[in-house]
Amino acid sequence: MAFLWFLLGLMIGLGVLSWYHIQLTRQLQFLMSSLQPQGSRRSLVSVLRLRQAVAASVDAQEALLTDLETWRHLSLAAPIGILQVDEENQLIWCNAQAGQLLSIQPPTAPTRRLLLELVRSYELDQLIEQTRVLRKPCQSDWTFHPVCADPSQLSRQMPRPLRAHSLPLRDGCVGVFLESRQEAVLLAQQRDRWISDVAHELKTPLTSIRLVAETLQIRLEPPLRDWIDRLLNETIRLSSLVQDLLDLSQLEANPHPSLRCKTVDLTRLIQSAWFGLEPLARNKQLRLDYVGPDRLLIQLDESRIHRVLLNLLDNAIKYSPPQQAIRVQASLITNDRSDPNLSKQLVQLDVIDAGLGFPSDALPYVFDRFYRADPSRSRSPAEVEISKTYAVGKNTAAANSASSDDAQSTKGTHAVSVSSGSGLGLAIVRQIVEAHHGSVQASNHPETHGGWLQVFLPLQRDDA
Repeated sequence: MAFLWFLLGLMIGLGVLSWYHIQLTRQLQFLMSSLQPQGSRRSLVSVLRLRQAVAASVDAQEALLTDLETWRHLSLAAPIGILQVDEENQLIWCNAQAGQLLSIQPPTAPTRRLLLELVRSYELDQLIEQTRVLRKPCQSDWTFHPVCADPSQLSRQMPRPLRAHSLPLRDGCVGVFLESRQEAVLLAQQRDRWISDVAHELKTPLTSIRLVAETLQIRLEPPLRDWIDRLLNETIRLSSLVQDLLDLSQLEANPHPSLRCKTVDLTRLIQSAWFGLEPLARNKQLRLDYVGPDRLLIQLDESRIHRVLLNLLDNAIKYSPPQQAIRVQASLITNDRSDPNLSKQLVQLDVIDAGLGFPSDALPYVFDRFYRADPSRSRSPAEVEISKTYAVGKNTAAANSASSDDAQSTKGTHAVSVSSGSGLGLAIVRQIVEAHHGSVQASNHPETHGGWLQVFLPLQRDDA
């Protein structure tokens, strides 16, 4: 009996075990059916790609960190100054060259200080603010005067001509590149001094040659007189060039005290300058188209502004095609320009011709010495002859009509009435205008497509 109960229990246990096995088998088959072989391969491929992307990202991050460290070393060792300020004009960092140019120590402490506290340069501060407002790169040139708290070091803190290039960064930050222009300024000064010395040395022998040529001119017969005439014309041309160089040197060395300002009618002065150049204009059948008030009183040095008008009109005549008009516009404007050095009330003088205009790449250099945008555009011999004849006649008329005081003030300015294609006419214009606390700029007129020279002069001198 007990054996039968044993067999019954064994059978029941085997049945329960078989049922449980069948259930596990079904669940295993269901799981296997849900995991298809294709999906398994895709999952493995995705995991493999993810691991490769992570490895590539780690390598790229390490490469970026290496490049960042390289650029950091290059910035610190760069021969130009580099500095960065935040949105509040606080100095973030600067390299050693910037610290040397601005006489400051590169910041090491975590606390930041205003750049204006470290560097007393309002020009640099204004450049940074201009870059932040305009959101575009800007450039500025100025002379930096270092401030030293140690009185024993004052003699060593010499003014430094600097040039700064700024560019906007994100979050209101601004980066600035600084370079010293000391070497360029010294070279320019040496060049100008050498040119001035040569001009002084040439003035005396040229005067002697001219006197000899004028003496022989009245004593020789016509076959030989032609050679003397050519010699005299070339001597006058060289004397004009020498006088231009001497005038430039005088204006650059001591511009303001040499001015003899008084109230002058600018309209009358324009008409007088055009009348003096009328032989050149008549040769090309050019006419003057003046637009402006009939009377415009302004404080200026009459002889020097007369020289400015002669050079501007001569330049317009030189490059205007025949039978065209040269437009001269004079008007009173309010100084809404960004230049704080100009007076509030300005006289704007525009000289517009109908020529080919200035090449776009030559516009920044048209007021430089000896610069001519197109060397092939020189005067014809006939124009040179008319110019020289006019120069001699005008000098004689000016000597007869000027008073003793005016003759003394105009000495050295009316000796040469027009430029002779040497590339000094517009350079003299800029020097004279800047001596009057004005400005001059060149562009191409949108209507005539010719040269457009604009002169801005203060209506009344602030120091008058």
